[in-house]
Amino acid sequence: MSSADSSGRAARRGGELILTLALLAALLAALLPVMRVVKPGGWLLGAVLLATAVLAAGFVARRFRLPAVAVSLIEAGVWVAFMTVVFLRHTALLWVVPTPETFEAVPPLFDEAIERITFGAAPLDDHPSLAFLIVGSMGLLAIIVDHVVLTARMPLLASIGIVAVSLIPAIAVPRQVDVMAFVFLAVAILFLIRAETRSRERPLERESERAAGVPATAVGIGAIAVVVAVVATPLLPQPAVRAGGGLGPGPGIDATLQLGDDLRRPEEIEVLRVRTDAQSAPYLRATTLSRFEGGIWEPDQVRTVPLDSELGLGSVAVGPDVRVTETTTSVEVVNLASVWLPVSFPAVSVSGLDGRWAAVPYNRTVISQSGSTQGQAYEVVANVPRPSLEQIRQFNAGGPELRDQTTSLPPETPDIIIDLAAEVTAGADNDYDRLIALQRWFRGGEFRYSLEAPVEEGFDGSGAEAVAEFLEQREGYCIHFASAFALMARSLHMPTRIVVGYLPGVATTDVVDSQTVYSVSSSLLHAWPEVYFDNVGWVPFEPTAGLGVPTAFSPAASLPGDPDDPSTATPGATPAPTSTPTADPNSPIDPRDEALPGTPLGGANPLPSLGVALLILLLLAVPFLVSELRRRQLTAAGRGGDAAAAWTLAQDAAIDVGIAVPASESPRSFAQRLVDLHGASPEDLETLVRAIERASYAPTGARDYWLGDAATDAATAVRRQLLAAAPASRRILAVIAPRSLIVRPGSVYAGGAPATR
Repeated sequence: MSSADSSGRAARRGGELILTLALLAALLAALLPVMRVVKPGGWLLGAVLLATAVLAAGFVARRFRLPAVAVSLIEAGVWVAFMTVVFLRHTALLWVVPTPETFEAVPPLFDEAIERITFGAAPLDDHPSLAFLIVGSMGLLAIIVDHVVLTARMPLLASIGIVAVSLIPAIAVPRQVDVMAFVFLAVAILFLIRAETRSRERPLERESERAAGVPATAVGIGAIAVVVAVVATPLLPQPAVRAGGGLGPGPGIDATLQLGDDLRRPEEIEVLRVRTDAQSAPYLRATTLSRFEGGIWEPDQVRTVPLDSELGLGSVAVGPDVRVTETTTSVEVVNLASVWLPVSFPAVSVSGLDGRWAAVPYNRTVISQSGSTQGQAYEVVANVPRPSLEQIRQFNAGGPELRDQTTSLPPETPDIIIDLAAEVTAGADNDYDRLIALQRWFRGGEFRYSLEAPVEEGFDGSGAEAVAEFLEQREGYCIHFASAFALMARSLHMPTRIVVGYLPGVATTDVVDSQTVYSVSSSLLHAWPEVYFDNVGWVPFEPTAGLGVPTAFSPAASLPGDPDDPSTATPGATPAPTSTPTADPNSPIDPRDEALPGTPLGGANPLPSLGVALLILLLLAVPFLVSELRRRQLTAAGRGGDAAAAWTLAQDAAIDVGIAVPASESPRSFAQRLVDLHGASPEDLETLVRAIERASYAPTGARDYWLGDAATDAATAVRRQLLAAAPASRRILAVIAPRSLIVRPGSVYAGGAPATR
């Protein structure tokens, strides 16, 4: 054995060790985001130990030159032994050998972990079931990426998988980008890719000439990745919060209520801070939903007008002698990214906003035409109708020709909805008392508020059937309470709609301008029904058991002051309709009007969509850009005298167009195949073959065998010829998604398509 062969094998062993350590570092970097979702505990140590044990077993097995299948089987054996000893030893033989009882104990652990993830609040407490899931997943990931990197030699593909795993916690519990964690992951992946490249290099290659382009490429890729993560990621639309008494995945508001959705509650955060001159903190509405189709309450598609125009919110129109109270509420957005602005109802003016905002006269809500609610501080003036009990009992719930969508029932509405509505309201003789009877029935103790019941009891279906099942089970969250109330009221011929917004906040010890500051958290996102009354407008009700404040009006004798007495009248009260622009709930829909964001009528701000489209195009261009950087690096190295770099240019071109590049084929045989089957130039390939053969057998450091720029020019010509001979579809893919980024010459995946000529 020559000294060169010995040094080559020693270098390969050293390269595999460095590559294994680089892979371990990348796995640990991907594990860091999990600590945002699960409190650090035994699972962290277990995951690190198992990943280390699996990779160490693979490294030792390869030292004995075992086949790839045997290496993976040994790693799997290490995984089974570790998981059995740590989590299931009480069911195993000698604490290590699994038994049938061991396999029977796995499903309950897995189910309990999934349940804790589904219904828990982040960060989750460390629990054996969660540790079992996390540690086991980390071990399986280590086995997979070890095979992909050290056997298949596809580090970029493994890096994509590792990055995808690291993104799962960020999707579950969105926060601001953790720059340090991302940089650590980026450095670990770049180190992994470079370690894999170095492990394939021969020790006699001229490292000094090759190293010039590598750091520049690595820095360029790292800079692009950091810019995308830190700058571009916040421009993407925020994942939405599901209404219904609990959070979905993100600090926003989803105005589409799906009855079949179960509610997940990540870490609770403060979203708003509110203070008001009213006697108590008000409900804050975001938008209303009148159309119920396919099990989904959808936002109203109605006209919008500029907030500061005279056709904006306007004054409140009520019947004669109906008292109106004016309140002023100040809102500071702490952590809420939404186009829907939380406002008290019925708002007549909103001031202090930055950016372009529009009013929706139909439901007195405010939406953004550019930007979001994040960072806004504003003041809402609301004129609240205060009819007496005697007045509200005289008014009908209906009105002249309201919109069909506020009174329509789904086709084939289950009988239980109609029958229970009639049964519960049988003793009432006016619309208001019927609604109060419904409200009292829902809140009277027969129903239980539960975020888990819809999933556990299996009525996470859609449509009115879900409401019917809720009325049978009598457990659910506010979406079910509000939907059942609204549909039951519609069965009594009353117009109803659903409101999405926030419950009143919790009083804090802070006081500003003699007003108590209330804190509104993300868990207070809520849905409640409204019913339209003549001479009053839309009146909110609160049927959800155990939440909010139930609706009730007082007799005239108990109301303070005389509404006709100017000394006691509320400033801004409008006891009768006026000729000024008002928020008429019966206003027709005009297709020419500006529509709400996300509705099909147009007029929405196109900039966010354009930004997303540009970002998608940028991401699609990344493979081309990285491939171009690599090609330029190899070209520069080839012109500097590195024949191996020029030869790699030709091999990469062959892989890109689907030509096999096996490790068992000599350069001269490979070149002859390119000439015979793929239309390459014999002269150019002869120059390339002479260059690589001379470099392979030349003494170390000798330059007498260097062909100058001829080898690099020949490699460039061969690449152009192979692309020209390939089918058009293959040629396009070779440019925009080159396979050579993830498939290396000589690897087990360097197979090819049939010959192109």
